[in-house]
Amino acid sequence: MDAEVQHHHPLPAEPQRCEALQAALDLIDQGIILVDKDLKLVAWNRCFLRLFDFPPEMAYPGAPVESFIRYNALRGEYGPGDPKQQTAERVAVARSFQEYEIERIRPNGTVLSVRGLAVPGRGLMTFYSDVTEARHREALIREQNAWLEARVAERTAELLQTNAHLRQALEHNEAIALSLVRSEGRMRLITDSIPALLAYFGHDRHYHYVNRGYRDWFGIDPSKPETIKARAFLGEDTYSRIRPYVMQAIRGSAVTFEYEVQTVHRGLRVARTSLIPETSPQGEVVGCFELTFDVTDERLAHDRMAQAQKMEALGLLTGGLAHDFNNILAVVQGNLTALAEIPALSPYLNDYLKPALDAALRGSHLIRGLLSFARKHPLSSRVEDLNLCLARTATLLRGVLPDSLSFVTEPWPQPLFVCLDPNQLQDALLNLALNARDATGGKGRITIRCSQVTLGPEAAAKLDLAAGQYARISVEDDGCGMDQLTMDRVFEPFFSTKAPGQGSGMGMAMVYGFVQQSAGAIELRSQVEQGTTVSLFFPLPGSVTLPADPVDAPSLAPEIPSEGRRGLALLVEDDPGLRQLLRRELLDIGFSVIEAENGAEALDLIDHTQGIELLLSDVVMPGSIDGLQVVAHARAKGSIPRIVLMSAFVPNRAVAAEVPFLQKPFSRAELQLALSSARP
Repeated sequence: MDAEVQHHHPLPAEPQRCEALQAALDLIDQGIILVDKDLKLVAWNRCFLRLFDFPPEMAYPGAPVESFIRYNALRGEYGPGDPKQQTAERVAVARSFQEYEIERIRPNGTVLSVRGLAVPGRGLMTFYSDVTEARHREALIREQNAWLEARVAERTAELLQTNAHLRQALEHNEAIALSLVRSEGRMRLITDSIPALLAYFGHDRHYHYVNRGYRDWFGIDPSKPETIKARAFLGEDTYSRIRPYVMQAIRGSAVTFEYEVQTVHRGLRVARTSLIPETSPQGEVVGCFELTFDVTDERLAHDRMAQAQKMEALGLLTGGLAHDFNNILAVVQGNLTALAEIPALSPYLNDYLKPALDAALRGSHLIRGLLSFARKHPLSSRVEDLNLCLARTATLLRGVLPDSLSFVTEPWPQPLFVCLDPNQLQDALLNLALNARDATGGKGRITIRCSQVTLGPEAAAKLDLAAGQYARISVEDDGCGMDQLTMDRVFEPFFSTKAPGQGSGMGMAMVYGFVQQSAGAIELRSQVEQGTTVSLFFPLPGSVTLPADPVDAPSLAPEIPSEGRRGLALLVEDDPGLRQLLRRELLDIGFSVIEAENGAEALDLIDHTQGIELLLSDVVMPGSIDGLQVVAHARAKGSIPRIVLMSAFVPNRAVAAEVPFLQKPFSRAELQLALSSARP
């Protein structure tokens, strides 16, 4: 084997290569030392001396490791204690030649990662990494990516440390060939075990070395690097895209770039490659080191986070718009209703007032869709069998889907219980099925199936869910499908591929909001001309905390007092137009009315006004005091028998307040019902 290696690597060329490899090692910022079995220094790099502020003259071949330990102990590196005892303890540990990995904090606050690897029969390799900044960034990186990068850093350090051993071989002319053979063997062992692709190619762009990663990715033989052509294993298209970066590296500039590449076992992957030029003493580029990582999962995580942030921003925007427009619609709808009840205006009812009322009602439905997307629409969740929900929805769909379209349902063989709002689920399935009908042109096939699935850590992470058992209901069609641009925007409010007037663009947004609000997730799979599958995942009751049983509805209060027993009402609403409308409604019912436009005014009126019979308060108001705090204050006083809350959307805390709640906009009949159900 030695003879074979010497044949392929002539002695005069090896020192130059070792010097180049050592020079590359000295450029990295990770400390490396190699000691023999007598704890004598064999090899080191500049970063090791710099990390510990060791004087350069301390490092020389054969220097005892004990001298470095004693130097550290004397300057207090190991904390308070006897330097002799500290030195002896650490020398004893080193003599055990046990593999270890620790982190320590230097007195100056630098955090070092220290790892020792036993070299059987030879000694001990130790790696020192300054991980101070990395520890500060860990909270910002996903655990899986951090683990992967740490493993890659550790394995790469092993490769560089092995190469450092070549420098020692240069100082012993009689053992040059043997040292090179041993070093290359260790290098191959280490580089083949790290989760990355490592290679070296010359200025002529011919490979001199590749690790086993190239075999795993592309099925090529790493033992014959001279036969490997990048154009062949990458493909003409991919090679043409990365060639400018290769040429830039050949001209002497280090580059890092990302690209998609087809692998033999794992399909299409996203790769990140760094090319580091190697220069001769004369400054000429003689070759390049190549380091490639699989960053597919990292890219997916980044894209998923960006999408989640975009949807969250849209949710905040639509929630705020819905709140304000609900107040506007409440004023419009309430005043139009009042006008419609005036007998003198009855000739104008059908031509003017009714169309305006219908438009206001459509606006109200649109706002409810926005609230659903923003996850601020109230859900009436309960434990339901998903199969029964599918059966009820299928009955409705068979009445609206054309006979030319094949419609199939596939329930799960056993009951599949989930906690959700069945009405919202029915609306979601109707939206998805009607979209599928349009995608097929009414002549294809639609299948809705229920199933129970187990999501492992990787599959669950892609859906931003915890690993475990889930119920899945999927709507599948064989229609026109969607391109990637459409899929990226399909859940945005008002986005639609249909012609103007054929859809509001809120259907998929409402489905998204409902699923997110139900602690579930959506998976969208589609290809142009190959159909679409939309899957909704919901946690099974055993994997989530079920909501508490509904609080028994309080017994209805007596009807609103008849004339002669009407009382005083406190109306708390910040919108002047809506406050004026509600004041008129309360006066028509028979209450006397006092008003407050914010929470602070309401508290003052509660404290200084006697005989208040009714508190009707908005939830969201300007200032530091909201409607829930007003209700809590009124309950503490105990002098107001009837309390009703109202808002454009239902905060969770409002539900917990256990008082009648009105969602804006509401009619006079809904107001009267809420007042009659308020606790006396």
